Amino acid sequence: MMESRACLWMSRIGLTLEWLALGVWVGGLVILVAAVIPAVFNTFGGQDSGGLFLTKAFEGFNRAVMVAMVVMIAGMVWRRWVQHPVMAPTTLEMALLGVMVLIAAIIIGFLHPHAAVLQAEAFAIKDEASRKAAFEAFFKLHMPVRALYMVNLCLGIALMGVRVNHTLHTLRVSKGQT
Repeated sequence: MMESRACLWMSRIGLTLEWLALGVWVGGLVILVAAVIPAVFNTFGGQDSGGLFLTKAFEGFNRAVMVAMVVMIAGMVWRRWVQHPVMAPTTLEMALLGVMVLIAAIIIGFLHPHAAVLQAEAFAIKDEASRKAAFEAFFKLHMPVRALYMVNLCLGIALMGVRVNHTLHTLRVSKGQT
């Protein structure tokens, strides 16, 4: 059980970093979907330049997600090791993060790189019929990628709710207000 002041401070720092990482993951995706994507397609004037910009933007987001995953997994491992009832991650919290990490790994490791290749190939084609077929292949893969990003967004919001609920529940229990 957590006893020392150093352990308490490490836990505070860890929880803060976990919340920051989750905020970057969820908030970053919200900003990309709600602000960046509409701005790009309403400003850039072309599918090629806008699409390439968004591919680069999502590659940057994916790098931030990889850092967020490391921070959140390390934080949960720390909280589980500490074994304090208020600090310990719930099974649901661990499951939600596990599914989010799995989805992100599929997107970052397989789907996004393949979609970027298909997009680059489509941009390089000059023949209109071939270009249309190449973009159809790209969008056939891109639609599930977008859906997985949205699933991860919903899971991230659910994870926030689970964490808040756990904190409030343990606070009520500690004050004898079950």
